[in-house]
Amino acid sequence: MTREEAEKLIVEYRNKINYHNKKYYEEDAPEIEDFEYDALMRSLEDLESMFPELITEDSPTQNVGGAASNKFKPVKHTVKMESLHDVFSEEEVIAFDKRMRTVIENPVYVVEPKIDGLSVSIEYEDGKMVRASTRGDGVIGEDVTENILTILSLPKRLKTNLKFLEIRGEVYMSKENFLELVKRQELNEEKTFKNPRNAAAGSLRQKNSKITAQRKLDLFVFNIQQIDGETLTNHKQSLDYLKSLEIPVSPCYNAYDNIEDVIKEIRRIGDARESFPFQTDGAVIKLNSFEQRNILGSTSKFPRWAEAFKYPPEEKTAKLLDIEINVGRTGVLTPTGIFEPTLISGTTVSRATLHNEDFIKDKDIRIGDIAVLRKAGEIIPEVVRIESHLQNTKCFEMPKYCPSCGSKVVREDGEAVIRCTNTSCPAQLLRHLIHFVSRNAMEIDGLGESLLEQLVKEDLVISPADIYELKAEQLEKIERMGKKSANNVINAIEASKSSGLDKLLFALGIRHVGQKAAKLLSERFRNIDDLFVATEDEISLIDGLGPVIAKSVVEYFSLPETKQLIEKLRQNGVNLDSKVEEAGTKFLGQTFVLTGTLSSYTRDSASKIIEKLGGKVTSSVSKKTTYVLAGEDAGSKLQKALTLGVAVINEQQFEDMVKS
Repeated sequence: MTREEAEKLIVEYRNKINYHNKKYYEEDAPEIEDFEYDALMRSLEDLESMFPELITEDSPTQNVGGAASNKFKPVKHTVKMESLHDVFSEEEVIAFDKRMRTVIENPVYVVEPKIDGLSVSIEYEDGKMVRASTRGDGVIGEDVTENILTILSLPKRLKTNLKFLEIRGEVYMSKENFLELVKRQELNEEKTFKNPRNAAAGSLRQKNSKITAQRKLDLFVFNIQQIDGETLTNHKQSLDYLKSLEIPVSPCYNAYDNIEDVIKEIRRIGDARESFPFQTDGAVIKLNSFEQRNILGSTSKFPRWAEAFKYPPEEKTAKLLDIEINVGRTGVLTPTGIFEPTLISGTTVSRATLHNEDFIKDKDIRIGDIAVLRKAGEIIPEVVRIESHLQNTKCFEMPKYCPSCGSKVVREDGEAVIRCTNTSCPAQLLRHLIHFVSRNAMEIDGLGESLLEQLVKEDLVISPADIYELKAEQLEKIERMGKKSANNVINAIEASKSSGLDKLLFALGIRHVGQKAAKLLSERFRNIDDLFVATEDEISLIDGLGPVIAKSVVEYFSLPETKQLIEKLRQNGVNLDSKVEEAGTKFLGQTFVLTGTLSSYTRDSASKIIEKLGGKVTSSVSKKTTYVLAGEDAGSKLQKALTLGVAVINEQQFEDMVKS
């Protein structure tokens, strides 16, 4: 793999992971299961290990969770709430033990079930609970004290007037309570939660604590973050101590002095997990000694002294009855296998994605096959392998023509997918419209999938521009649309006209152009007319883009149908200009590296100031670096700057430069 190919894939993986982080951590609305997310993260980690020069500080591999929402008061954690590194095999657990033994002698491990919930910090002062907060991005969380107080199993006052105690735990919803909640939601015709973790997160982040109380949340504490008034030397001792205070701790935890027993305990938890009243997909292995933990330390995201073992999903065989072809928003043809209904991990599976042509060929998939299925992350069905074929059958071949519109399909060089070439394909239209009106695009509230489907069916909308010609009277005639709802949608449509160029570019669904690329394009090209005449060279020179995106943008704006769409949007009053502020020139041509802990800024806020003044922020120090902005506990980057003779500045000097 070339560096250019790796860079393209890394951008793609980061965009996907950041999107799913936002859905999972900030919106409590995950779109994929943990197994799929883990696979994305592992792929990104592998690529970054192959090309370490492409690692940046804003990579998902270097950061924890997602940003705190603005619904709650922000809380700055005095002890960073880190994530855990995942492993998926016993061999990786053994490798972890070997790494430990190269640094420390006679390691002892504690093994616990991995609770699938929402991580929180809880603080006690003089024995009284005073504050509870979510993990957020590990540094800034959300104040959810009122909602944590509704958890009946957690003491509000300790049995002792301990001067200070900060504990970390996992808020969860039991399987039983989750099923009860889903039944109530279905009865009330409400949107149901996808899983207990999603339900727990959504319930804890309610503004009304009475709703939280009704959801019957629970909690297990698995760590002491800080303590004043008691001396503890190891993890098991700390859990025993918390248990004595009647704080609910991990339901089972044991210490082991050899890796063989650790693996036996991992297996035992795996065998028992279906009987647990809570959802778990793994076991956590932690070094017991606090002193040894301090020696090992942490990366920017994970402690080096712990691993989270993820259990493989259950596998079953099923007959492949048929293959269905679906056409996506960008014209991609996706094959879906239709299987004999089969019970896997407690639910019946009858469909599983077959991904693309290469997947089908690699596994030699044929209609009539006996396939091995499993649920990725215990939720998403997938084909693991083919067990056997029927006689006289051939590998399934993807269609040469679109099943929706009959247009010719193509597979471009370097791509695994097959696409319909007709941009007006009916199958693509609905999915394109759903993307166009979505939150990060034109953000038209009330214009959901079901309404769009009806508008397309009635031929009221055959392109995104038609949305801006809709009348309230037309919407009122749609099923389940009253006058008030219709007016609300029209108002939302009108409000979206003022969205900036970056949102519009993302909404248009240009291949390879995500939110970040759209913003970069809007910063360089101040209105959409400039993009019609932009060259590939001009676009590829934009830092953060490249030739792949440049080619895609130029191709999109060369299409006659694009010109027609933009002209129609213009006629309907949609803003086609950038709202991005012009960058200053104070730091033009200068490159900054940020390191250590800043007292007056977050790294993100400092980076934005630099970029606003025309500068550039990178993650690694080189001879080309202009300044290293160093905060407290600056590490290797500071040392490298001193070695290379790069200018090092503190926060006060930085502020003086900004104000000068």
